Amino acid sequence: MSKVIVVGGGASGMLAAIGAAECGHSVTIYEKNEKLGKKIYITGKGRCNITNASEMDVLLKNVIRNNKFLYSAFYTYTNDSIVALINEMGVETKIERGNRIFPVSDKSSDVIMALSKRLKELGVDIKYNSIAKSVIVKETTAIGIELENGNKIYADNVIVATGGYSYQTTGSSGDGYRMAKEVGHNVTKIYPSLVPFNAKEEYIKELQGLSLKNVKAAFYCGDKELYSEFGEMLFTHFGVSGPIVLSASSYLTEKISNNENITMKIDLKPALSFEALDARVTKDFSSNINKDFRNSLNDLLPKKLIPVIINLAGIDEFKKVHDITREERHKLVLLLKCLEVTITSTRGFNEAIITRGGIEVKEINSSTMESKIIKHLFFTGEVLDLDALTGGYNLQIAYSTGYLAGISVY
Repeated sequence: MSKVIVVGGGASGMLAAIGAAECGHSVTIYEKNEKLGKKIYITGKGRCNITNASEMDVLLKNVIRNNKFLYSAFYTYTNDSIVALINEMGVETKIERGNRIFPVSDKSSDVIMALSKRLKELGVDIKYNSIAKSVIVKETTAIGIELENGNKIYADNVIVATGGYSYQTTGSSGDGYRMAKEVGHNVTKIYPSLVPFNAKEEYIKELQGLSLKNVKAAFYCGDKELYSEFGEMLFTHFGVSGPIVLSASSYLTEKISNNENITMKIDLKPALSFEALDARVTKDFSSNINKDFRNSLNDLLPKKLIPVIINLAGIDEFKKVHDITREERHKLVLLLKCLEVTITSTRGFNEAIITRGGIEVKEINSSTMESKIIKHLFFTGEVLDLDALTGGYNLQIAYSTGYLAGISVY
């Protein structure tokens, strides 16, 4: 039996501790906060999207960077594994749209309670309000950690599960990156990911709170399309958010950070071609032929969007529908098929769900999560250069890499 230190008590750290303790090791978690799982608590808008019920190959396809690195971890500890654990600890789960798995209670605190219960069963010791400063290395072997207060804690294995740099209010302050660099690891440039965008247009503020479903958004740099997706989005006081925007950020944050000009083009009626939509608008106009233009779009658009579309179309809102020209109608239809939003920046790490970038995975043994540079030192979860789309995939990365590291200590 060896002594194992786990730095960080989030999803990955808890699973690392569970894995190691199940193998009979003596495990202590050092957590900088006053409780475990602070980031889990706010995931899924407080409901906790535990994982995704799709086949594991589908989960791997939803990992944006370095998904091949995760093959061993994902098949060692699967989505079924984490659901079984949570169920065994008394928390029932359910599957929702997109195969997302949530607790039946819709309370993320129940997920934390389940994991905490298992840690207690296994006798894992937890040190709260304990900030790890560095990993203690002798020659090329990790032998413990030094805390911020100067205390040195020695062990046979160290698992660093400190998280990334997103949601800093939960304690994610990039400590793991610094620790990794200090012992010789390379860390790629980090960016906020799964993050909303700021936008330039003034009309955005008028649309604050408006959610659009079944729209298509395409993102361009000049004439080159970089990403497109069909689904749901949200206008905010600063710009745009919602599922399709957050997914787009996984691909675009680097370009936005480098001040490349990104334009979002929203197709409000993606099910209709230009010609079909023109016919629909013509039909609506025929039914409202004697009305003012501003009163003719109620069946076509959400109420909050109508004044903005009228203004952008450049048609007098009091103009009678029967006086609207063919050219004006076509301009309106084109606008409905391509409402442009200029992206200026992301909302940054404080509003990012995850961090893109991290410790280079080529320096980590994918079969164990052990460092190839320092023996008995393991890295797991968001501190690694791994990130995925929304839908429970990022938490599965945390569980799988954490558990694999836990059962691999020696």
